[in-house]
Parts: sequence; structure tokens; C-alpha cells
Amino acid sequence: MDVLFNAGNLLWKDHPAIKGVSIKKIVTTEQFGKDSPSIVMVKIPVGVEVPEHIHKESEDILFILAGKATMWIGGIGNLRLQKNVVVRVPRNTRHRVFDVTDELLVYDVFSPGIM
Repeated sequence: MDVLFNAGNLLWKDHPAIKGVSIKKIVTTEQFGKDSPSIVMVKIPVGVEVPEHIHKESEDILFILAGKATMWIGGIGNLRLQKNVVVRVPRNTRHRVFDVTDELLVYDVFSPGIM
């Protein structure tokens, strides 16, 4: 089991459910077991939306590395995403990303892991 690796060497792949979104799997339950968090990089191009969805069993913690967009979180409303913003979406909470005006690059952590 690797404890140190270069994420720059990992490949971008199409998101399995959202057309136009790319992901780079950094840490997964597939690699490190069911108790591991999932950590992925997410790239959302200008004009692409992540539709409303929910993670029933996991928190979703997003750290915005680059870009600009709007995120809606149920019970909270709209939040502006930009570099250095951190958002915690509690488990079982509806959320979506839209109005991407500058390609969004997100370091995304799910706990417990979802992939």
C-alpha cells in the first residue's frame, strides 16, 4: 500500500455519471479498504453543471483550488465558489454546482468513502 505518491501522475477520467466532468481518483475505498475516505480531484468546465444530488451516508468536503461557480446546498442556499473556499456538505443533504464561469478545480473528500 503506497503512503506517498504524486497525484500529478494519475490520469483524468470521465465522471461516471456527469457528462463533461472529469475526475482523478487519489484515495479510494477500492484501493485502501471500506474504512478509507474517498479523495478525488474534480474538474468542471465552464458551462457544465453538476445536477442536484445527495450522498446519503457521506459528508462531502470541497476545497476549491481554482475557478468560479455557484453551489446550492439544501437548507442553506447559494454559495459562491472560488479559490481557497472550503465547503462542508453534511451527509444526506441535497446540493448542486452551477454557473461555472471559470473552470472549477476541486479537491473533494468524502467521509466515509463512496468509491
